[in-house]
Amino acid sequence: MSPDFYSASSPLPAGGTPHIKRVLIMTPVEAERDAVLRGLAGAPGFRVELAGVGPVAAAVSTTAALAAAEYDLVITAGIAGGFEGRAAVGSLVVSSEILAADLGAETPGGFLSLDELGFGSARVPVDAALAGRVAEALAAAGLSVSTGPVLTVSTVTGTAEHALKLAGRVPGAAAEGMEGFGAASAALARGIPCLELRSVSNAVGPRNKAAWRIPEALAMLEKASSVLPEVLL
Repeated sequence: MSPDFYSASSPLPAGGTPHIKRVLIMTPVEAERDAVLRGLAGAPGFRVELAGVGPVAAAVSTTAALAAAEYDLVITAGIAGGFEGRAAVGSLVVSSEILAADLGAETPGGFLSLDELGFGSARVPVDAALAGRVAEALAAAGLSVSTGPVLTVSTVTGTAEHALKLAGRVPGAAAEGMEGFGAASAALARGIPCLELRSVSNAVGPRNKAAWRIPEALAMLEKASSVLPEVLL
């Protein structure tokens, strides 16, 4: 990948969609990074970095990347679990919002989010026009895609009961990952738009490794990444 990138700020024009010339993509691990790089095929204007696993590692890595260069958009990209009825295995999810689903407090009356506790917000908004544009481009390329909230958790869901709790807590929840909120928070702190793109490798719920489709999800992530240059830049 060329070290030469466009230099631009990240203004939001009247229509709401950011003018994008330079994109930072954060992936949790090497296999996801490599899939994204194969899809981009050296397209200028993109930088792909490792976020590490979990929201803290992602926040630290993304903050460091944003301090080193200017970007107009931050994307967290990788594989993830999909919620039943919302995102099937083998499909893609584009975030409508990014939230830390387990950041809050358990109480006798149920879970209280950070927002409900009054200690800030566990949600990072996503530009709807931008998310819609990406989702439409992926669909036009023949890829199965949905939009919806992408949940960030520090502990991956491993039971059907907890999957139902999360789905009930966040209406329309589409996918679950471990890094999006961290990267999105780093972008938000610098006033940079963000997005999360996930390829679904398994269903959120009981950990049935025999049913995981990781190679297929990585192949789908590669295909999705090949669409990004034509729709974003």
